[in-house]
This record gives sequence, C-alpha cells and structure tokens, in this order.
Amino acid sequence: MKSGLMKKVFAALLAGAMVFSLTACSSNTSSNGSSTGASGSSAKHEKIGVSMPTQSLQRWNQDGANIVKQLKDKGYPVEIQYANNDVNTQIQQIENMITKGCKILIIAAIDGSSLTDVLNTAKQNNCKVIAYDRLIMQTPNVDYYATFDNYKVGVIQGQYIESKLNLKEGKGPFNIEIFAGDPGDNNAQFFYNGAMSVLKPYIDKGKLIVKSGQIDFAKCAISNWTSALAQSRMDNLITSNYTKGEKLDAVLSANDSLAIGIVASLKSNGYGTSAKPYPILTGQDCDIANVKAIIEGQQSMSIYKDTRLLAAKTVSMVEAMEQGNAPEINDTKSYNNGVKVVPTELLTPVYVDKNNYKDILIKGGYYTEDQLK
Repeated sequence: MKSGLMKKVFAALLAGAMVFSLTACSSNTSSNGSSTGASGSSAKHEKIGVSMPTQSLQRWNQDGANIVKQLKDKGYPVEIQYANNDVNTQIQQIENMITKGCKILIIAAIDGSSLTDVLNTAKQNNCKVIAYDRLIMQTPNVDYYATFDNYKVGVIQGQYIESKLNLKEGKGPFNIEIFAGDPGDNNAQFFYNGAMSVLKPYIDKGKLIVKSGQIDFAKCAISNWTSALAQSRMDNLITSNYTKGEKLDAVLSANDSLAIGIVASLKSNGYGTSAKPYPILTGQDCDIANVKAIIEGQQSMSIYKDTRLLAAKTVSMVEAMEQGNAPEINDTKSYNNGVKVVPTELLTPVYVDKNNYKDILIKGGYYTEDQLK
C-alpha cells in the first residue's frame, strides 16, 4: 500500500511539473514574439516609418518627437529619419524604411511633388502612406492627409492685420509687404490664398499699399522657408522703398522662420524705437524664439497649431489602417494632389499674441514659463 501510494504521489508531482514547464514556455514565447506597448497589449504591431523634413526648425523636432512617443506608447516599433531639407536624402530614407519593413509611412514632404517614384515602390511593397501636414502631390499612392486647416491659417493672419489696422472701419492707407512660403510646400499656397482673401480687397481699394509692388505668390515666396533669405529680402525691400521716412505698417509673414529673419532685418535697419516702431508682423508655429519676440513686442502674433493633437490624430489613423479600417476624416473635397482628392482630417488653428499666450501656451501645457524667459 505504501509503495502504491508513493507511486501515485510521484506521478501527480511529475504531471504538475510538466504543466508548469509548458506554461512557462508558452509565456516566454508570447513575450519574445510580440511588441508590447504601454497598454500591455501582446498584439504584434506593424513597423511605422516617420519621415520629417529637417531638424533645423523647432517645429519639426516637436512633431517627430510627439509622433514617436505616441506610437511607442501604443507598442509600435518606429523608424524616424530627418532629411536636412534635402529631397534626395528624404527619398533615400523612405526607400530604407520600405526595405526595413515599414508598412505604414508618415511623411512630411520637403517637396510635395518629388516622391512619386519612391511611393510607387511603397505601393509595390504594400506600404500605406499618410501625408503629414504637407500634401504629397502628383501620386495616387497617398492614402490620407493629416493637417491643420491651412487656408484658415492664412485667413486668421489676414484678419489679424485687418483688425489691428482698423481696415473694416475705413482706416488707411497703410503700407504692407508680403512674405509667402516655400513654393515646393503645397501648404504655402493655401496660407497665401487664405491671407489674400482678406487683404487683397483692401489692396485693390488702395487702403493697403504694397510699395515694392511684389504681390504675386511667386514674387513673395521664400525657398525652404529660410530665415536668412527672408532677412535678405526684407533688407532689400527696406532699402528700395522705406529709406525716406515712409512708414512700414504691416508685414504678412507666412510662418515663424520667415518672421525671425524679418525681425532681424528690421532691427538692423533701426526699427524698434518710438520714432520707428515695429510693424504688425504675423507668423505661424509658435516657436520659442518667436513667442519671446511676441512678448518683447517685435512680432505681433503667431498661429498656434498644437502638434500634440496632430500627432494624436495621425496615430489614430495608423491604428485604423493597421486594422483594415478607414480612419475618421472631415474633408473629402479640398485637397487635390493633381491625381486624386486625398481624404483629409483638418484640425483648427488659433492665433497667439501678447494678450493670450499665457492662457493658450503656458496653461495649455505647451510651454513652461521658464522656456519663454
């Protein structure tokens, strides 16, 4: 009896050990064979490629960091590259992402019309594409577009100038100069058209005077949004048109990198005194240097586009696409890339100036007070 009992106990212990061993083995396989995000999900996610245009502008560093953080928080493996504003570099980086197995590409294009061939390669490798804040042109191989309402950005800039000069009340004439963005960036035309929808009627009526005569987009555009080129052009405009006591009342600047160059030119040409005050100057992106310029009275306003929200929207697109679903979008008419109308999610921009920057930027958690000192 004792011998039989011992045999039964030994058999039970052996069976239990085998079950424990198999359970542990199964658990280890699950952990090593999947990408687990902050949520603890054991589902394996597709690899995501993120292509940003440059690290030389604060805005794109923030965008890249926000996207990568939010993707990684959800367990996605991410490959991110910055292309130093060089189109060929961006193409090569996207090719490498495809080779490394990225199945969804998030691309902020340097030149929206330069990616046709590499996106053909993406299509052949079953890669989906989200155009991020810059529409990718001349290709059917872009699935969705995530951006802010770029036409409205320009409208807000134009309305700010309209309000500060009391143009609706019939004030004027005032002198204004116009700075548009990079011709290779499809958004630049939207910004320009939005602003001119407000300002052009006043120009036509003689209430706004462009002393340089440079009104058309092509004459006002600044390649690659380069601050130094904006500074040089502003220098030339001042030398040619504002050296005999003429007052410069306003400058339409499409974004902050242009505005920072314009401020540098204005400073070097003696602006910023009671006799020669800074003109009304617009911007976009709320870069730290520009918010400081707003606080100091050198720049008047900047368009605030919370890149955390844009990143969140883009990541939600990735999740839907990975699951084989159509992401939620709110515009199916506005963004024709020359081949197709790209389904788009538009976020709403707002402006920041000296009166509201604390409420919007600091209380909203975008910057701390110390960052703006």
